Amino acid sequence: MRRPLPTEREALEILAARRTRPAPRPAPRVGRALTGLIKELDGRFGQGSGALESRWVEIVGEQLARVSRPQKLTKGRGGSGGVLELRVPGPAALLVQHQAAEILQRVNLFLGEGAVERLRIAQGPIKPLAAAAKPAPRPSRPPPLSAADEAALRAEVAGAPPGLKDALEALGRAVRSRETGRR
Repeated sequence: MRRPLPTEREALEILAARRTRPAPRPAPRVGRALTGLIKELDGRFGQGSGALESRWVEIVGEQLARVSRPQKLTKGRGGSGGVLELRVPGPAALLVQHQAAEILQRVNLFLGEGAVERLRIAQGPIKPLAAAAKPAPRPSRPPPLSAADEAALRAEVAGAPPGLKDALEALGRAVRSRETGRR
């Protein structure tokens, strides 16, 4: 015999009495989940050519950095040294080839002993070096004020607290020296 369906009131009572399953926990963030794997891979394979690119001028010097760029770093099998592929314009390839031993020595100094065993030179165009950011010129000290201006400045800031007084005097000297320079 078939059981009759519950009425609307009975269905609401059944649903109210039942416990629902808790909401599933969200998945862990990708960065946190992959941190261990990334550390392990970095320990096994080390840094790639990206680490070399950012410091290439420091590693090989400005002359070689103008005519070469690290393209790819391939690790050797079984823990042996790898191969560094350099992108070099055609005419400069001979210069780079003659300095290969020195380049290898400097790269190994940066990456660690035995990281790179040989160079592979790939001829082709390279992007010019990014212009090094020049430091902003330091402001020069303003010329000293005349004795009368100095006395007037000290009189104006005499009522200020000691820490603020020194800062106001320095600011006043700078402003007054600019004003006298414009006249």
